[in-house]
Amino acid sequence: MRFRHPDGTTVHLAYCTNVHPAETLDGVLAQLRDHCEPVRKRLGRDRLGIGLWLARDAAHALTTDPAALRGLRAELDRRGLEVVTLNGFPYEGFGAEEVKYRVYKPDWADPERLIHTADLARLLSRLMPDDVSEGTISTLPLAWRTAYDGPAATAAQKALRSLAGHLDVLETVSGKSIRIGLEPEPGCAVETTADAIGPLSAVARPDRIGVCLDTCHLATSFEEPATALDGLAAAGIPVVKSQLSAALHAEHPRLPEVREALAAFDEPRFLHQTRTISAGTLHGTDDLGAALRGAALADTAPWRSHFHVPLHSESAAPLTSTHDVLRSSLAHLVGGPTALTHHLEVETYTWQALPTDMRPSDHAGLTKGIAAELAFAYVLLTDLGLKELP
Repeated sequence: MRFRHPDGTTVHLAYCTNVHPAETLDGVLAQLRDHCEPVRKRLGRDRLGIGLWLARDAAHALTTDPAALRGLRAELDRRGLEVVTLNGFPYEGFGAEEVKYRVYKPDWADPERLIHTADLARLLSRLMPDDVSEGTISTLPLAWRTAYDGPAATAAQKALRSLAGHLDVLETVSGKSIRIGLEPEPGCAVETTADAIGPLSAVARPDRIGVCLDTCHLATSFEEPATALDGLAAAGIPVVKSQLSAALHAEHPRLPEVREALAAFDEPRFLHQTRTISAGTLHGTDDLGAALRGAALADTAPWRSHFHVPLHSESAAPLTSTHDVLRSSLAHLVGGPTALTHHLEVETYTWQALPTDMRPSDHAGLTKGIAAELAFAYVLLTDLGLKELP
């Protein structure tokens, strides 16, 4: 969906297809048929934005076969779908039974990450609608923290500078400007927006490389949206894209009924980094299970867990979600006189990892849930003064 901001610019809203993980081009085409088009129809729209996730094998098939790329673009048009942003964070295996730490490989110290991201940028320049000149790609925040040392940091900065050069050439050739957003995430080398400032300032290409602000990650790390965004602005770091998402919040993690409710979200597929603040300092565990076992995390203050819960529904008591952070982030990003970003993407990839009583049982249920999330986001945007474009 497209919206007109009061400043006259266009803000794009999409949902991310990593909720339907597919490794091959055939799988991507099936996503468009079985999921994306049905969501569009349920919303009653002629056009729907999707944040496409292209795994390594699918991206390779498209980069080596121009006819396949033309076919994908034609299929998007035929099904009333448009792509202005890609999720370049997962590389492969996002549909595996256990993803966990694998999602952070290859990192930005590995040449394969640069190759893959440059391929994605070329593909995006060909998939974007003719009347859109700027595309965005979100990517991992350099590396998982334990794999990131001095030599890795040097290699990553070199790779990002090289990528910026590739993007310069791509714009000259294609007329499309592609920008990359590092996505701060708990446990990574760049966990918070403040952590992003140093590495991105060292790369010194804010015209090409900035931040992808995921509101679940922001909330999990107990960042205040206004403080985070003011800090980025002061450092000259742009928010090239924002992922609209909500984290799991437990106000009283010491209570047995709260821990029991949290345990239902401790599942084996994804990491659910869990954080609390004690004496002004952020503390955490790499996964929710580690927080629930023993005394790994103090339980005298609220916990937040990196579990993307559906936007439109509050978690059942005694748990809640971080809707307040989502609303505040949007108000600062697009609620002011000038839009700070133009690409918004609903990213609830955990639908099939939810507790059984919250999980959709079939395609129709998932379609209904994703459409409800987008409808919720629509209301948030129109309440801020944006108007949907035909």
